[in-house]
Parts: sequence; structure tokens; C-alpha cells
Amino acid sequence: MPHDVDLIILLAVGFGLALIFGYIAARLRLPPLIGYLIAGIIISPNTPGVVADLALANQLAELGVMFLMFGVGMHFSLKDLLQVKRIALPGAILQITVATLLGMAVSFYWGWSFGAALVFGLSLSCASTVVLLKALGDQGLLDSVNGKIAVGWLLVEDLVMVLVLVLLPATAVLLGGHALEGQSGDQNIWATLGITLLKVAGFIAFMLIIGKRLVPMIMQYVARLGSRELFTLTVVAAAVSIAYGSYAIFGVSMALGAFFAGMVVKESDFSHRAEEETLPLREIFSILFFVSVGMLFDPRIIIEEPLHILAVIGIIMIGKTIAAMALVLFFRYPLNTALTVGASLAQIGEFSFILATLGLSLGLLTPEAQNLILAGALFSITLNSFLFSAIEPVQNWIRERSHLARLLERSGDPLAMLPDEVSQDYLRDQVVIVGHGEVGRRITKTLMDDGIRVVIAEENREIVENLREKGIAAVSGRATEPSVLIQAHIQHARLLVISPMDILDIHKIVDTAKILNPQIQVLVCAENRQEAEIIREDNIGEVYYAKEEMAKNMSNHILNQIQIAHHTTPSH
Repeated sequence: MPHDVDLIILLAVGFGLALIFGYIAARLRLPPLIGYLIAGIIISPNTPGVVADLALANQLAELGVMFLMFGVGMHFSLKDLLQVKRIALPGAILQITVATLLGMAVSFYWGWSFGAALVFGLSLSCASTVVLLKALGDQGLLDSVNGKIAVGWLLVEDLVMVLVLVLLPATAVLLGGHALEGQSGDQNIWATLGITLLKVAGFIAFMLIIGKRLVPMIMQYVARLGSRELFTLTVVAAAVSIAYGSYAIFGVSMALGAFFAGMVVKESDFSHRAEEETLPLREIFSILFFVSVGMLFDPRIIIEEPLHILAVIGIIMIGKTIAAMALVLFFRYPLNTALTVGASLAQIGEFSFILATLGLSLGLLTPEAQNLILAGALFSITLNSFLFSAIEPVQNWIRERSHLARLLERSGDPLAMLPDEVSQDYLRDQVVIVGHGEVGRRITKTLMDDGIRVVIAEENREIVENLREKGIAAVSGRATEPSVLIQAHIQHARLLVISPMDILDIHKIVDTAKILNPQIQVLVCAENRQEAEIIREDNIGEVYYAKEEMAKNMSNHILNQIQIAHHTTPSH
């Protein structure tokens, strides 16, 4: 019987070439994803040799985006999003506006129509989730404050793009294009907008009210059966089913549906296990995503339109970066945060491809415009990792120029200084706590309930604002900077408590604290056993590790129970 082997050919050739070129890229100390993109170009219809099925590649890439957004949801809870809403929401909207206007300005210079310029500008405004997460993960920044701001920013961008994708077909005729097949071009834009907003709101409400309870309950029931394959199947089914259901019922993008699926899975007690089980799938499909991007690219445009490509790359990597950095600094976040967010958003990806394809089908974009967007994506994705590598040198260069540093750093920030209401008596023999995460919150509550004076140093400005509203002494900034510890009055403190963080940062904080207060006692919360052992070897303070402390407490409890049993007189 005849066999349809297009899928097998795509997987075999795609993975084979991705492995070879990914290995070469890694040997040259370049990001492996550059190799994956090159593999896609080689098997694309635009180059001679083996040609893979592009439609199949796009579908597999869509699965990759879904699984990746699912992973984001498991990392990024609603609480995290609300913590950065004050910067992520206005920042993302303003940055989209700036990037769109820059794209439109260049398009008008090239003589394009208003509709084409608008779609082109919007396509250059939204960064890639896949690339961002990969870059943040490689740099170890995913769970940091900077990483959360970047991811929150991108999520707002994704939500805006979802709205754009829904509204564009309704406004296509007005913008100079044509309606999609089977649709009339005289739909009311306000009615469409209202219906869209209701659908999105309905989906979010459904997930937060029903899904938040139902999915963890199902996972708990399946976990009790003790079958690993059934548990994995449950997680995958939840991700894919919710993603498709959100699209079919509510008209929301599958990527957004998968993101909310991840958020509700996070509410389960088995979220860590779910993350481990889906990691291989996410990795495999993200590779296929990059291969599919390479397959869409026509290399001839590099020779035919080099200046156009440079303009597009300039908007994505310079215009967007400067706009994002300026906005972050405007919100009084430190220079390091501005540079990290700027580098994170200096690329475009999956939403840009979807928007370009839709614009082409509506008659708003030409194939040339689509190729320029793909070229911009290819080069910006390739160069994005180098931007991250440049963060530290650029930061040092700016700080060496004191005048420029004073302009950019938040010298007049009220949150970077303790309020005047905090008395000098309070700032004697206090406990300075660095970080207000889960560990920091519990320690703070316990100490304050006992009437012990506490000062908190926290990087997230919104957390500091909330703490001050509650009357808790807190200062905003990175504790690795001496000014933050000075503001916390570390020179008069009795104890320094450091929440789990990078070991190099721990050393910097302790070194500064010991210079300012040689007698200070240091308590460090370690993230894992290896880290705890390294810190103990360095002899910088008392080290506590969660599992170790739990084992000690349980052992003590067992010994106490045995002693009680031995001293109890038998009843017979």
C-alpha cells in the first residue's frame, strides 16, 4: 500500500540537519538556534536540494509555540503578572506604538499604502516568546525580577496581538485590502471589538473560576493511580485541549489558551512533575519552530533588498531596544533592568509571522513585505544572544562615565531611600532581609509578630510600594549595589538574611555588608544542596537549605515521639 511519508521526511531531515548545524554553531560558541535556522533554509522551497513540506512544518511549529506558552504559564502565575503590571502594561503598549510608528515611517518612505504600512509596523512590534524564554533561560534570568518584567511585558504584547489578529479581517476593506473568503467586508468594527473583548474576558473568567479548580483536581486523581504515562498524557491533553478549546469556543489564540492551561496546572501540587514531563516535548517542538522559520525565508532578498533589510533590523534591534530602555528608566527601574528588558525585546517571531501571513491573505501586504519581516526575524533572532552578552560591558561602560550614569540611574528615586518616617531608633539592631519572596515573606512575618525590627531590600519596586503601604520599612534596588545596603542601615544591623539567589550575588552582598559592619551575622538560604555546600566551604555565614532543615525537623520529631513512647508506662 502507498505511504504518505512527508511528515517522516520532515522530521528525519529537519532533525538531522538541525543536529549537524546546531553542533557546528555550539562549537563556534554561537547559539544552537542559529544552526536550526540554517537547517530550515537548506530544506526550504527557496533553496535547491531536499524540500520539506512547509505546511506540516508550520503546524508542528504551532505545537511548539503551544507547549512553550504552556511552560510559561507554569513559570509565571497571575500573582507574578500582577507584581509587574505597573510597568509591563503601559510599557508594552507604548513600545508597540513606537515600533509601529517607526515601521510605518519607513514604509511610507518606500511608497507603501497606509494599510500595508500599519500591518508591517505591527509585525515589527511584537517579540518572540520562544526566543525570549530561551534567552532568559540560558542566562538564568527566567525567575529573576528582570525576567518577570520581560515576560510580563511580552504577555501584554501577545494579548494586544491577539486583539489585532481578530480586528484586522474586519477592517481590511477599510485599510485598502479585501475581506477573507466567506466573510463580508461591511462588519461593524465596534461590534467586532466588543464581541472580541467579551470572548477574551469570558475565556479568562472560565479558566480562573472553573479551570483553576477542575484541572488540578483531575491531575490529583490521575497521580493517585501511580501511572507515569497516564500522568504525562493528562498534562499534554490539558495543554492541547485547552489551547484548542480556547480557539474553537472563545476565538482566542491557541498560544494564549496554552498559557492559561499552564497557569491552572501550576495550581496543582504536581506542577513540578508536570513541568519535567513536558520539557522534552517543548524542546523538540521549539527546534521545529526555528526550522520552520528558516523554511519560510527566501535568501535572494539579501541580495535584492539589502538596505530595506538593514532598515528593518535597525527598527527591531535599535529602535525597539532604545524605546523599551527609555520606558523602563522612566518608571525608575535600575539600568540593569532597562538593558535586560531592551535586549529581551530586540527580536520578532511567531506573532509577526502569523500577522504577515494574514496581511498577505487580506491583500494588505506583498510577498516582498512578508520576506522583509522574515529576514528581520532571522537576523534579529540570530543576533539576540549577542545583545545579552553585551549587557554587562555596556553597563560597566555607562557607569564609568559618572555624568551619564547619573542621568540614567534613578538617583532621585524615593523608593531607593527609606522614608523619613522611619526613626533612627528603629534602625539599630535591626534585621536586614534581602529579597521578599516566599522565604523572605515568612521570615518577615515571624519576626514582626515577635516585635523584632526588620528592613527589607527588594528589587521589585511594586513589592516595595506594597510593603510601605503596610508600614514595613523597605528599600528598592539590587542588594549587590552598596547604596542599597547603606540605605537599609546595614552598618547598625544585627543580622543579614539573604534569600535564595545567585551565589556570586551572595558573595558581593556579604562582602559589602562585612566592610560596612564587620560584626554582622549572616544567614543564607541556599537553593540546593550543592550551593549550600559551596557557601559552607566559603565560610561566609550560617547556611540553611530547605530539604535539609525539613529532614532535621522530622528527625527531631521522630526522636521526641520515640522518647515519649519509651517513658510511657504500658497500660497492661
